Amino acid sequence: MEKPIPVPTIHLFPRLDEMLIDLLRSLTPEEWNAQTVARLWKVKDVASHLLDGNLRGLSISRDGFFGEPTENIHSYQDLVAFLNELNRSWVAAAKRLSPEVLTFLLEATGKHYTGHLASLDPFGRAVFSVAWAGEDTSLNWFHIAREYTEKFLHQQQIRDTIGNQGLLTREFYYPFLDTLMYALPHTYKNVPADNGTMVTVRVTTEIGGEWHLIKRADHWQVSKSADKEPNATVALDPVTAWKLFSKSMAPQEAPATITGDQALGQHALRMVAFMA
Repeated sequence: MEKPIPVPTIHLFPRLDEMLIDLLRSLTPEEWNAQTVARLWKVKDVASHLLDGNLRGLSISRDGFFGEPTENIHSYQDLVAFLNELNRSWVAAAKRLSPEVLTFLLEATGKHYTGHLASLDPFGRAVFSVAWAGEDTSLNWFHIAREYTEKFLHQQQIRDTIGNQGLLTREFYYPFLDTLMYALPHTYKNVPADNGTMVTVRVTTEIGGEWHLIKRADHWQVSKSADKEPNATVALDPVTAWKLFSKSMAPQEAPATITGDQALGQHALRMVAFMA
């Protein structure tokens, strides 16, 4: 039997990309220029960033071409600053492209990038670690799931801007959320607690779910099952969850319901599962 993939996502890429292209083709000129929840970016900028993801992914992972020098990256903060500058410079250059050209390039490159990701051994070593989960090395299945969260998030930012919530379904939203929860242990790594202490994060409605963070001897572990009552429970609605965990909403702005140990539960609101 093949080893099960913890969060399977590659099968969702083709449909997610199709939905993006349909969405972009439906936008009016005003919508292309509308401000998104990503404060520095309008809709067209977000679409440009998605194109950069496809192109850089193919160049680096498929072709082994990294382009930009990385020898000055010595910390997580250095990596975030490096990526922010890459994103800024790309989006600035892409302002020269028309919406029609952006859409054409996204449709073409999306198919190639999905095909490449599908060819990878899920349990082989990924070209990049998932740094927001605290990993120094990661497996390809996690790298692919991280790429899924990027594609989901940025398409959702566009949809949120124009009031089209087509991705907020169990099929697309739950794998996104399931991947993000791998950031919980890293978020709590410096939080002292007795062995067996448990924090439950619950995202409400049928598209959400429940994850349990449990303190072990020398680490925190996330699980979907639990045999005791949690010390703290954090409940969020789906829209709050994607905005909060992508740093599009500040913890103090999040309409969360916390029961039990308030300080322990509040720490979950600091989780960010993106390089930000």
